[in-house]
Amino acid sequence: MSTSAKIELYEEFSQVAKALGSAHRLDILEHLAQGERGVDALAERVKLSTANTSQHLQLLKRAGLVASRRDGKFVRYRLSGDNVLKLMGILFDVAEQNLAEVDKVLRNYFYQRDDMEPISQIELLERTRDGLAIVLDVRPSDEFTASHLTGAINIPLAELEKRILELDNGREIIAYCRGPYCVLAFEAVAMLRKKGIKARRLEDGLPEWRAAGLPVETG
Repeated sequence: MSTSAKIELYEEFSQVAKALGSAHRLDILEHLAQGERGVDALAERVKLSTANTSQHLQLLKRAGLVASRRDGKFVRYRLSGDNVLKLMGILFDVAEQNLAEVDKVLRNYFYQRDDMEPISQIELLERTRDGLAIVLDVRPSDEFTASHLTGAINIPLAELEKRILELDNGREIIAYCRGPYCVLAFEAVAMLRKKGIKARRLEDGLPEWRAAGLPVETG
């Protein structure tokens, strides 16, 4: 391959890197990893204007990270494939290992709220099989309906405190949400522990569970 062809190829590769170079676009990708979304619904969830969200989506689509389909008058977006989720995981791992500021944020926010080791996918499967744990999905109900861990119950974080008596206090509660940095599960575990309920969080979220080929259901 000639040098000019290699640089041309690297220029194309760099479009993917440029698309990932935005906190808002990473947030959009995390939400799309839960399932398809229209622009308006996605904009509301990521707290951006519809116009701004649409611009981010078009850039992500040009980079091949998201795909779309028309649904009547509307356009719905999704991740283009599980490899996007893998790419995000690699990005996060490299940043955790090499950026001091990332480590600082993790220590000052996330780890303070989770002083116990998070539970792995395999351990969760074993504990639920043995009837030792309840799996709690603390995402909004529409995300739960789209897809969730088999056997999970859904109590969105905003409703957890008033519905806490619905949980069986005799078993450990394993909370999960959108991914490893989704704050919903961290806050849920902190709230449950304050109430004297034994609780931990899944080390990642629904997209990683699904990508691993583990059982999910809809509805």
